[in-house]
Amino acid sequence: MAPPKVYKNFIDGEWVESVSGRTFENINPANRHDLIGIFQKSNQQDIDNAVAAATQAFKSWRLTPPPRRGEILWRAARLLVERKELFAEGMTREMGKILDETRGDVQEAIDMTFYMAGEGRRMFGQTTTSELPNKFCMAVRSPIGICSLITPWNFPMAIPSWKVMPALVCGNAVVMKPATDTPLSMYNLVKTLEDAGVPRGVVNYVTGGGGEVGNRLMTHEDVKVVSFTGSTDVGRKVSEACSHNFKHCCLEMGGKNCILVMDDANLDLAVDGALWGGFGTSGQRCTAASRVTVHKAVYKEFVDRFVERARSLKVGDGLDPTVQMGPVINESQLKTVEEYVEIGKHEGAKLLTGGERLSGGEYECGWFHVPTIFGDCDPRMRVAQEEIFGPVVSVIPCDSLEQAIEINNGVVYGLSSSIYTRNVNRAFQAMRDFDTGIVYVNAPTIGAETHLPFGGTKQTGNGHREAAVTALDFYSEWKTLYVDYSDRLQRAQIDT
Repeated sequence: MAPPKVYKNFIDGEWVESVSGRTFENINPANRHDLIGIFQKSNQQDIDNAVAAATQAFKSWRLTPPPRRGEILWRAARLLVERKELFAEGMTREMGKILDETRGDVQEAIDMTFYMAGEGRRMFGQTTTSELPNKFCMAVRSPIGICSLITPWNFPMAIPSWKVMPALVCGNAVVMKPATDTPLSMYNLVKTLEDAGVPRGVVNYVTGGGGEVGNRLMTHEDVKVVSFTGSTDVGRKVSEACSHNFKHCCLEMGGKNCILVMDDANLDLAVDGALWGGFGTSGQRCTAASRVTVHKAVYKEFVDRFVERARSLKVGDGLDPTVQMGPVINESQLKTVEEYVEIGKHEGAKLLTGGERLSGGEYECGWFHVPTIFGDCDPRMRVAQEEIFGPVVSVIPCDSLEQAIEINNGVVYGLSSSIYTRNVNRAFQAMRDFDTGIVYVNAPTIGAETHLPFGGTKQTGNGHREAAVTALDFYSEWKTLYVDYSDRLQRAQIDT
């Protein structure tokens, strides 16, 4: 057999080995005997080299007209379209979700890249009148500098694209670090940007652990912006690290999202949504519908249908087109899911289906768990409060819309929420009262689109939003310009 491919870091326009001389393996979670590749186990010196390259490249990249930056992104988007199937298959191998989902992941990167390419010709500022005569006022966007982009494993190409494309079109240079479970997908994205003509040093890619590599990316004195997507616990550390030097910091963290099913809901549609929201990506989404609150008038009928459908899901290798749910990402995550199943049982939640890992036969060499549903949950139970990040859904009965909204809002997170109802008044009340950054009506809690802001409230984030034009506000500074052509001293607020 041919030896596994060795992938290198991308620093200053060159593919180079880590100065540490160390590497790590990228393993298929559906088959741990499938070695996808060898990646660099980098250290702080690699980060310093990447930041130095980005700092030098920024000097000219910031002066490149935004439409020219956008044209490079446009070429990258076209290349992503051509390579979509290849990249989707590689992503399924390295993180497990089924091919339909990895195709969607790559498509999201395509959409974001095309969108941000267009923003190269829409760097709109503001012009307005002055309160003084013979004076001109305007505001324009300016790039900030070097951006550290730290991304998770569950959307290993989509989420990096959310960060790198707006950063680049605004004129920043970047250093990117993928999750150690999914370095291949970011490699493919960076290679595509290289092939599209991104100048030397503007994009840098360094693989390695969060402790050594990630910490340096947060604390390096020349890094001006840190964008992080991951757990709330790590996000808190990122925020603290950035606070010392007042770095710009965007945090996208946890979620404990809820679907509300009212007594007038289309139950067939609601079950479809709960199934996709709860078990898509094996529940490993920050927007996963890990809670379903159901009106007591339809509770039994909904639960019966939901359990039946969950039991029929085919679990297996995501490369198999008949499979509907893949593995979880690794052994550690599988153990976390198992621990929460035991917590749910201990708390008195009723285990309706699932509750164990799959083993033997085709499952022997992977990290698989049965789709799991707990019923009759109290909203205060840990399984209904804490993010599990696995195929576990807690179903909670309720008496009214008001109680359902209270349940929805009664967690520390505020990312996404959903209501199924045919009553327009209820829908608008929910849209108004849900304390989440994203709200769906008659759709599950997943399905964000790239031209709309993405992010949440409370411990889900720190107020910034990714995607859409709102991302430009994070990756650029507003500069206000005054031109006085009166040829005399004018004192604002004094001489008006």
